[in-house]
Amino acid sequence: MMRAGPSQEEIRKHNLGTLLRHVHLGGPTSRAELTSLMGLNRSTIMALTADLTAAGLVREELPKDTGRAGRPSLVVRPETARVYVLAFEVGVDRLAAARIGLGGVILDRREAVRARGPFDMAQVVGTLAGFARQMRRRTREDTICVGAAAAVSGVVRASDGVVRIGPNIGAFEVPLGEELTKRLALGLPVAVGNEANLGALAEHTRGIGAGCRDLIYLHGDVGIGGGIIVNGQLLGGYGGYGGEVGHMVVNPDGRPCACGSRGCLEAEVGEPALMEHAGRYGEMIGRDAVRAVVDAADRGDVMAQEALAHVGNWLGLGVATLVNVFNPEMVVFGGILREIYLGSAAQVRSRIATGTLRATREQVRLRTTALGDDATLMGAAELAFAQVLADPLEALSRVAPAPFGG
Repeated sequence: MMRAGPSQEEIRKHNLGTLLRHVHLGGPTSRAELTSLMGLNRSTIMALTADLTAAGLVREELPKDTGRAGRPSLVVRPETARVYVLAFEVGVDRLAAARIGLGGVILDRREAVRARGPFDMAQVVGTLAGFARQMRRRTREDTICVGAAAAVSGVVRASDGVVRIGPNIGAFEVPLGEELTKRLALGLPVAVGNEANLGALAEHTRGIGAGCRDLIYLHGDVGIGGGIIVNGQLLGGYGGYGGEVGHMVVNPDGRPCACGSRGCLEAEVGEPALMEHAGRYGEMIGRDAVRAVVDAADRGDVMAQEALAHVGNWLGLGVATLVNVFNPEMVVFGGILREIYLGSAAQVRSRIATGTLRATREQVRLRTTALGDDATLMGAAELAFAQVLADPLEALSRVAPAPFGG
């Protein structure tokens, strides 16, 4: 028995989502360009944009300057100021929140220092919910929140947003998604994802890796996480725990790791290892501490230089292994790994040169994040936008404009 093809409604839903995604990721796009990108005729594109315009997701306007004779093609723009998501980050040293408009524009943001230690659910959720209320009070009366998501430094169960283990933030079996959903009271579930996975998603869609089909994003905080894009898709794994490259053992006789093993990549390369080798353990913590070591090395501090060379050697070994296994087009360093890589690039490249197959290393490019400290927040935003991009009109029907100042 032959399976029936997609219905007209399914095709329309797909086309609406595809068009909205083009505008969301690519910015203002003319009808003519959308016709070419989607392989559809002009009348179909006109009908799709009319539906999205009526829903308040996009608007059409004349181009500012065409430079061509004849009737210009209308430009389709995302309704950035009207349609937004809330994105959150729970990091080792900070709590952050942003209101991000359709099109990936940060409209508002808040940030607070987070003290290291056991995970305090009331403090974390209370702070993030407070940020959300502050930002929503500043919105126009007709704005619509279409999603919310949080990036977390830990292993997250994708199905329900439970942080299974986050040793660097003191979190174990924490139902963060459920608690944030209750406190925000948006009428929408709050999705939760691992910060490195979401950083990979952000760099792949909007950052230095835009256009790359195969990419690895390595994120450093106290520890190290990884997000892996394979053929344009985020590698999630069976339970959603894929990409935990920070717990790949690179030195079996090495430093103890918070996961219980020894010699994991994050144990050999993370902030504590760098600070100890630089003779600065206990003096400072966080990104400022790492930047201070890199700055000292640039000024000729021998101990700082040796510390960076030491951790760079292990970082290079880890990257070489990943390059051999996944054959990425690009490896992107974010978080504190941006500074560590910039200070130890020679060691990293040396390890790759000697520890990878020529065929894989000839193609790989090593880059630092283009989105900086916003990478994980931007990735959380993309997770939050997923439903409205998949089925714009259905997703929009489930939400309503917030009361003014709400």
